Amino acid sequence: MKRTITGFYRDQHADWVVRLDCGHAQHVRHRPPFQNRPWVVTEAGRTRMLGAELDCVRCDRMEPPADAVAYRRTPEFDADNVPPGLRSDHSTGQGIWGRILVLEGRLDYHVGAPVNASFAVQAGSSAVVVPGIRHRVEPMENVRSCIEFSRATDSTRG
Repeated sequence: MKRTITGFYRDQHADWVVRLDCGHAQHVRHRPPFQNRPWVVTEAGRTRMLGAELDCVRCDRMEPPADAVAYRRTPEFDADNVPPGLRSDHSTGQGIWGRILVLEGRLDYHVGAPVNASFAVQAGSSAVVVPGIRHRVEPMENVRSCIEFSRATDSTRG
């Protein structure tokens, strides 16, 4: 899925890496003919690309950034007290990842475009909430769940 470039940094090998608004990092090398990105070799080129979009395969796989750290957890919800906002389509903000933790029972998790999938999340398992992707939950009988929010904290953020 498309993600916005928010910054650049160099890795330990001096290769350029972009930081995306989802929190992921992605190498952007210029090595023709296989990788043709002449814009990455100049400061003006990199500056021009700020705000441009790149495909993020890790978001496609619903994979949180490796450096994501949890910063907040909701109270536990059951089938009777799940907030209405969670039952209707909504999304998290830029760079905010979620993990729906099912402690007991089951809930159905519906994810919109570009994922377009539904998951039955059972007790003892979890589901990932990708930033900016519309989703909703449908609690089943005897469910107890909560949501843990995280974001990338890498000091190399651009």
